[in-house]
Amino acid sequence: MTVRYGPDHARQATNLPEHEAIYKQIHDMILFGRLRPGQPVTIMGLADTVGAGITPIREAMRRLTAEGALQALGNRRMCVPEPSAAQIEQVYFARFAVEPELARRAAAHANPAAIKALEAIDDDVDAAIRHGSIEAYMEGNHRFHFALYDLARAPTLTKLAASLWLQIGPSLRVVGGRFGTSNLPDMHSETLTALRNQDGDAAASALRDDITQGRDLLAQSFTEARV
Repeated sequence: MTVRYGPDHARQATNLPEHEAIYKQIHDMILFGRLRPGQPVTIMGLADTVGAGITPIREAMRRLTAEGALQALGNRRMCVPEPSAAQIEQVYFARFAVEPELARRAAAHANPAAIKALEAIDDDVDAAIRHGSIEAYMEGNHRFHFALYDLARAPTLTKLAASLWLQIGPSLRVVGGRFGTSNLPDMHSETLTALRNQDGDAAASALRDDITQGRDLLAQSFTEARV
């Protein structure tokens, strides 16, 4: 069954103007792998799925193409790009540079309320892993990381991290489907311990290990796909 979320629902859920809410819906469809790498999409198809008009869908697709989240196929079709091994290497090179530094900075600003909020998100991630829900894992994992990164008070670095996640999210969804949620990256407890201790080096190390887990699973997935 296809669930459709029209613009009224999006505005109520996000309190955003219609065009921004529609952009966010399609953005999240890509980020959380509801649109698979290589899957063709059209303006009309997305308009029907989202329940929105052609103009805001076209504008959202234009923005997402500029961000590298969509790729033109010709004949008015687009798709979520299928990253090459070289592109994945570059994304992870950038993630290793940006995200551990965000965790390091976040440790300096961690307070009991922020840590409690992160713990609640991590409980949701753990439940998703136990229940084998890839979509719930991906959404919860994203919430955890970006709640952490918001603590860093480094908006330029956080924006870079968000762009990198948008490029790699669909591929991680495929990996989750292949290997199951129990094998997906989850160094949250180590990160939380570092935050409680306000240990920036330990927080950066935990994030580095988390990113490494995801990179290694993607590399394994690429290898198996070629066999």
